[in-house]
Amino acid sequence: MAMTHDEIFARVSAVLQDSFEIEAQRIRPEARLYEDLDIDSIDAVDLLVKLKPMLDKPLKPEQFKSVRTIQDVVQALALLIDSDSAATA
Repeated sequence: MAMTHDEIFARVSAVLQDSFEIEAQRIRPEARLYEDLDIDSIDAVDLLVKLKPMLDKPLKPEQFKSVRTIQDVVQALALLIDSDSAATA
C-alpha cells in the first residue's frame, strides 16, 4: 500500500489537528515539532502511536529519534511504508 508524500503529510496533519489541536496553518513541512508546534517527547510518542496504523509492521521509536520537522516524520514514514510495499511485492 504505497502512499505519496502528500498523502502521508495529509495523514500526519490530520493527526496533529485532531489529537493535538494544532491549527492547520501552523502545520508545514518545515515546522519543527518541538520549537514550532510544542510537541514534547511524550507527545511525540503519542503521535507515533496514532500514526502506527499506516504501517503493516511494528514501529520502533528509534526509527524516529532523529526527526525534527514534520517533513522528517513524513520521510521516515515513507521509508517504512516503501519497505513494507517492497517486502510484500
